[in-house]
Amino acid sequence: MLYSYPIRIFLLLTVFLVGESCARNATKGTVNINMDDPMPTGAWSRQFSEGGKDLTEILLIADGYYSLTRHEQENGAFIWTKGGYYTKSGMFLRGYLEFHSADQGKVGELEEWKLEPKGKELALSLAGNTSTWQSIDVGEKTPLTGAWLFAGRERDGEVQRRDTNQPRKTMKLLSGTRFQWIAYNTESGEFFGSGGGEYTAEDGAYVEKIRFFSRDDNRVGAELPFDFSRQDEEWHHSGKSSSGQPMYEIWATRTQ
Repeated sequence: MLYSYPIRIFLLLTVFLVGESCARNATKGTVNINMDDPMPTGAWSRQFSEGGKDLTEILLIADGYYSLTRHEQENGAFIWTKGGYYTKSGMFLRGYLEFHSADQGKVGELEEWKLEPKGKELALSLAGNTSTWQSIDVGEKTPLTGAWLFAGRERDGEVQRRDTNQPRKTMKLLSGTRFQWIAYNTESGEFFGSGGGEYTAEDGAYVEKIRFFSRDDNRVGAELPFDFSRQDEEWHHSGKSSSGQPMYEIWATRTQ
């Protein structure tokens, strides 16, 4: 069958656009990690079964800091979390533990993973054991993506500041869609609590959806809305805490 010239042009253009769309979809989510590049900010996950339970692990990477958390898939029951700061050398990621909820004796130790990117997946090898992770949001960002330290709060109209260089810290990591806060002491190795899940931050509205909470598994599934603003290197947010109490918190960009 012969088509007129305009129809042939239309058909060729349609084939081209469909091909371009397929190519974009095929590469969407693909993660490129090269020898000399920094580790990209983002969240990774893996699901597996152990001891008769279905488990989820979430790895958060943000601005030189990381956390790795395990919880049950069905109800979000918290199991453990660990993390701190990291360096990348070639295709090796070295994590220096600032906290470890299951074993505070490991605080200060070094973990080294070999990185093997595979399209939309990442293989991590640690001490001869290899695990495969799926990218959740690598490369995505919001105004709050990064590593933060709790720097103060407002009570009764008075701002109370905290020295972010002290051993007692509360750190918050945010990728493009995931968040986690961790309270700990780098000197004693004490772990005080952690919670995390999904979040959105847009037009001054910050909303958290809790997926795990070490202090109370019953909080899993709750959504917490806040107002937020960026003020220089600080993030101010206000609303109600997971216990329903009014709060106004100040977080500072973590630089060390």
